[in-house]
Amino acid sequence: MTVCLDRPEPFVPRCAEATGVVRENTALNGDYRLLVLDAPAQVLDCRPGQFFQLLCPVTEADQPFLRRPMSIYDYDAAAGQLRFLYKVTGAGTRGLASLRPGDGLNVLGPLGQGFSMPDDWQDLMLVARGVGLATLAPLARTAHGLGRRLTAICSARAPELAMSVDLFRSYGAEVIVVTDTDGSSHPEAVRSLIEARIESSAVDAFYTCGSYRLARMLQDLGAKHGIPGEIAVEQQMACGLGMCQACVRPFREGAGTVHRRVCREGPVFPLSELIA
Repeated sequence: MTVCLDRPEPFVPRCAEATGVVRENTALNGDYRLLVLDAPAQVLDCRPGQFFQLLCPVTEADQPFLRRPMSIYDYDAAAGQLRFLYKVTGAGTRGLASLRPGDGLNVLGPLGQGFSMPDDWQDLMLVARGVGLATLAPLARTAHGLGRRLTAICSARAPELAMSVDLFRSYGAEVIVVTDTDGSSHPEAVRSLIEARIESSAVDAFYTCGSYRLARMLQDLGAKHGIPGEIAVEQQMACGLGMCQACVRPFREGAGTVHRRVCREGPVFPLSELIA
């Protein structure tokens, strides 16, 4: 399969391989865990939306072979820390869950293209579900630092599983939690909620991650109201560097379709380009 590189060669992250030391690896709720690493400066020149390739530990039960891509939940160069939010779903994340404070973890990154934030995007709406909200957390911090106005719609199966709510609020966001338990997370309910927000106040841009159901809805609303946006695409990958082309997928470009590497040209893409 041929990868289209008609648009300018993407930004090349200054990535490095390093060993982080586990400071914390704790369960936040029934689904998600927070991994905090003390990390050297060479891997902390990060941008919101980028990711790392983690060399997950081998255990007696599991022997993960490939690194696992993990979006950045937070980074702090001054404190020398990296944070990842993850859900235990397979051999790699089971290995991560086995880490204890003081253990070392080999990381490669930061990798990929992060979010952009043009000057005329002043009123931002963040919409995501589950662990997809983790990817938007550094974006919210950056937006807050730039004085942008934020609305965060956090979707979850139940209220106790809604992620990053307090974190978004600490960045000045108006947070709206929608859940499966009361039906407020149904696509039509969320669409009506966003339509009402657009009518009552300005929305300059959408940001989302993960859920293609939400992405399709935001694409429709963006086309209807002339609102641009960006999405961090989740995709299985092997090398994370653009060489193996295991993460190639189709995207819209004009009236046609092109193929791009999620790890190299992404993981962040214009929302309008996504073929969900």
